[in-house]
Amino acid sequence: MSTHTAEIVAKLNDILEHELAGVVRYTHYSFMVFGYSRIPIVGWFRSAAQETLVHAHEAGELITYFGQHPSISIGELLETSRHDIHDILTESLQFEKEGVAHYYELLALAEKGKSVLVEEYARRLITEEETHIGDIDKMLRKPGEIASVV
Repeated sequence: MSTHTAEIVAKLNDILEHELAGVVRYTHYSFMVFGYSRIPIVGWFRSAAQETLVHAHEAGELITYFGQHPSISIGELLETSRHDIHDILTESLQFEKEGVAHYYELLALAEKGKSVLVEEYARRLITEEETHIGDIDKMLRKPGEIASVV
């Protein structure tokens, strides 16, 4: 395996672990939402958990595409015990920013290693993650506030 491929696989394993942690994180958050807006927010978190699981599947499939072994580890799990919806969304925003950073790093490795397959995967996931960042940013704004909080 070339050095470039080894670097790509290592980054894919980082991504796999990060996304698996997201499944746990978003599932946990969905349990901890209370108040008048509970139902749509719980739905959003459960949808996010499903999407992060799809992202984990895709990373694992790419790892095996390169003939390598996907990690069985899970990324860092954060439990602040602060379950106010603003705190949960702020933690989610940080998680998504970390995720998009992983994908930008993967994109740089793919460009260096001349892997169009991985480049296109990274670009698609960057788009999805940046969309999530925008969604969370909008949820963190006060009603009537148009300016970004990010």
